[in-house]
Amino acid sequence: MFYYWDPTYALVIVGLLICLLAQARVSSAYAKWRDVPSRTGLTGAQVARRTLDGNGCSDVRIEAISGKLTDHYDPRDGVLRLSSEVYASNSIAALGIAAHEAGHAIQDARDYAPMRIRATLVPIANIGSQAAIPLFMLGLIMSWEPLLKIGIVCFTMAVLFYLVTLPVEFNASGRAIAVLSADYLPEDEMRGVRAMLSAAAMTYVAAALQAVLQLLRLVLLANSRRRND
Repeated sequence: MFYYWDPTYALVIVGLLICLLAQARVSSAYAKWRDVPSRTGLTGAQVARRTLDGNGCSDVRIEAISGKLTDHYDPRDGVLRLSSEVYASNSIAALGIAAHEAGHAIQDARDYAPMRIRATLVPIANIGSQAAIPLFMLGLIMSWEPLLKIGIVCFTMAVLFYLVTLPVEFNASGRAIAVLSADYLPEDEMRGVRAMLSAAAMTYVAAALQAVLQLLRLVLLANSRRRND
């Protein structure tokens, strides 16, 4: 039972609380600014289209999809997918989100290095995140250190993915703020965009921190096992 209720679970709880707080913050920001229309009258889809065209990405398609905050850019198909609320809305939140996702398409077109690195890490991180904990726990049960090390290495790949995601997301938000402030929104509306994108960025920071804390937990458990052997 020690392995299931050990003191290092405090790290997991801290990471979970941080993620929940970050998610609550972005939900609150979105709820506030999705009801505030921009005086430009432009929709999220229109801002995304203009941003893409103005940055040499006229070949990128824009599609409306279902769901809330499901907006994303798909580099495999060259498609920017906006949730229905963002696609057709002229709210400050919608314009910020649309411009942010357009920023990812611009990153792709310009071979932004962190984005390329993240794309390379995706399959490795997926395998690592799925295999890490089972391998690590099996190593604990069997008291076999090689499995513990393999589990830690696998999870480290997932942590690297989260860390590389940070510059990708911050850069996309920076591009969005630059475009919107220069061409579309007055400063009073930009405050809403910055609040929205800042809250969204914190969810990625929280996810990265949670992954780092989980990795620290695995290392502490491995060291504890090594001392007890």
